[in-house]
Amino acid sequence: MNSEKSTQLLRPADHFSVLLSPTPRGARLARLLAVDWTRDRDLPHRVTEAAEHLVAELATNAATHGRLTGRDFRLALLTDGATLRVEVTDTRGDDLPRRRVPATNAESGRGLLLVEALADRWGVDLGPVPRKTVWAELDLPRA
Repeated sequence: MNSEKSTQLLRPADHFSVLLSPTPRGARLARLLAVDWTRDRDLPHRVTEAAEHLVAELATNAATHGRLTGRDFRLALLTDGATLRVEVTDTRGDDLPRRRVPATNAESGRGLLLVEALADRWGVDLGPVPRKTVWAELDLPRA
């Protein structure tokens, strides 16, 4: 998937975007906002639940690994009726996501495995410098 999808013009109801502080509180707010947004669109429970976990992981990564003092991260949710796309943009384009398998802490570094398990597709778009956007997509059931 290329980054052109994230720049398509959508109806306002199909797009949500907010800047949040790169803190645990900002990551938690991202998750809560995503749940409300998906529920307001009557998306299936399975999709809402998966989106909640994806946003929680990607926002936590942005608040932990993408954090720069004084710079927020952006959460964007987009749907075209066939796909729900979750985007989290931070200002650490030099720190790309990667699976980590730490020797001493088995709980840390497993987030991308969760993203891979839940998302139908995911990836990273770079730029404009110094930003990166980590995105994940969920296919929506046909009506």
